[in-house]
Amino acid sequence: MTTPDTRRRRARLGLFLLATVLAALTVFPLLWMVTGAFKGPGEVGGTNLLPQSPTLDNFDYVFTQVPFLRYLLNSFFVSAVVTVIALFFHSMAAYALARLRFPGRDRIFLFIFATLLITFPAVLVPLFVIVRELGMLNSYAGLIVPAIFNAFGIFLLRQFYITLPTELEEAAKIDGAGYWRIYFSVILPLSRPIMSALAVFFFLANWNSFIWPLVITGDQELNVVQLGIASFQQQYSGKWEYVITAAAVAAVPTMLLFVFFQRQIVESIKTAGIK
Repeated sequence: MTTPDTRRRRARLGLFLLATVLAALTVFPLLWMVTGAFKGPGEVGGTNLLPQSPTLDNFDYVFTQVPFLRYLLNSFFVSAVVTVIALFFHSMAAYALARLRFPGRDRIFLFIFATLLITFPAVLVPLFVIVRELGMLNSYAGLIVPAIFNAFGIFLLRQFYITLPTELEEAAKIDGAGYWRIYFSVILPLSRPIMSALAVFFFLANWNSFIWPLVITGDQELNVVQLGIASFQQQYSGKWEYVITAAAVAAVPTMLLFVFFQRQIVESIKTAGIK
């Protein structure tokens, strides 16, 4: 007869084995990609993870024979600018929807939240027409401006602001602070954890963007890193070591961001419950 302690130990063991299998399935493609970047011609398709003769020739080719560094800088510039501007405007919108009282506030929030149900392909054509009419095709503005608005950021920040104690704002009002002073001196300093997590989400979303840059840019000087990797697949379809090397280089910033901000990401997800 099994005891409750035995059943709990078996349950923990089963969960541990399941987590181990899921972790292995997640890490294996990444490990294969990283090790493949150091393999020579003809070794990438093999089943052996470790390269027979590690080489840096693939990295040398990627950065010297094609403008891959330019692609990286374009992605970094677009992602950083979108992240900074989006956090600024989203935090103001979320603060107004969470703290200020005005007619139609809840309906506006529901309308913004409902946009999360609309997929990007559904608005791709209208968005392209608007950008074309504004003369932003083949420009950094065309890459940046449409990516600024994100209902998820407003939703997550609003949920966080609702959890803040109202006594802080009341004390600031007693001291004579207005809404702008409260926002900059009280709300923003308290928002650093959630803003850090959102910065990671926004940066990664724009770093991995492919469809929108492909649609509005035709100039190679404006290619982002994902378009650069796609061009590698077209030009070097028989030389997968170059494609894998480019993909490994593009994955480095995303891995670093997760390593440094994983705690903020987990905390932001915990605070996203609807109140």
